[in-house]
Amino acid sequence: MAIKLILLDLDGTLLTSGKTLSQANYDALAKAHEAGVHIVPSTGRFYGGMPSIIRDLPFVRYVVTVNGAQVYDAQENKVLFREEIPLETAFRVFGELDKLPVIYDCYMGDFGYDDAAMYDRIDEFIPEPHANAMVKGTRHPVPDLRAFLLKEGRPCQKLQMFFKDMDRRAVELERLPELFPDLAITSSIPNNIEINSKNANKGRALRFLCEYLGLDVSESMAFGDGSNDLSMIEAAGVGVAMKNADPLLFPAADYVTDTNDNDGVAKAIQKFCHLSPPSYLNEGGNHLESENP
Repeated sequence: MAIKLILLDLDGTLLTSGKTLSQANYDALAKAHEAGVHIVPSTGRFYGGMPSIIRDLPFVRYVVTVNGAQVYDAQENKVLFREEIPLETAFRVFGELDKLPVIYDCYMGDFGYDDAAMYDRIDEFIPEPHANAMVKGTRHPVPDLRAFLLKEGRPCQKLQMFFKDMDRRAVELERLPELFPDLAITSSIPNNIEINSKNANKGRALRFLCEYLGLDVSESMAFGDGSNDLSMIEAAGVGVAMKNADPLLFPAADYVTDTNDNDGVAKAIQKFCHLSPPSYLNEGGNHLESENP
């Protein structure tokens, strides 16, 4: 069956490690769009936290954000679907996170917030330059996170924590789902854990969007590299794991493509959408730069 919808994780998937969009990936997406395929970024970020080079793509209308907590129509500036965490539940989680050697924050209303004391420790917990810049640019420090959230009175879109101790992170990836069975526990980068509503995941967002657009799920294709991409890899007609993906994605994937730094997205789109590859594919040096990592 022909592919009519492509969902794409960003970090570690569509974007290079330097947070650029390769020319080969851009051209493959543009050609797929010209063939009538919906191109849908599917990210753990909120819409405004996406790199401008993705938000400004002329062929992107629908976006899955915050790990599937929201499906957004950028053309109409309209939220089509949302699934969030009640404040009472978020506070229960914060109580547990206060016992851990982590810094944590949350998304509310399409922006990130954290305690000023934790914001000041971002360099300590997130030394990688691109991730560090992204986190600092999308979080607003407040004196008291709980007091701020209570004053706002809205549910949280996502909670996340960052670790220095990877052994402890591995323990918490096993323990937290048992402690909070009503929540979805995933990860998008090597040193974090992300928490969403149980009903907020990229797979459910994919199925919602297919129904909204009148498509069969078998006509969809999804690309990912992290555990927060597993549900859409499983749900899609063609689930594609990057070669650099978390190993847990490989058994669920229909296909494993090349790495995010080696035009893996373009190569799989050409294979499954039957597009001819550009002559420069994989020759390097062709990247579209993003000023907003």
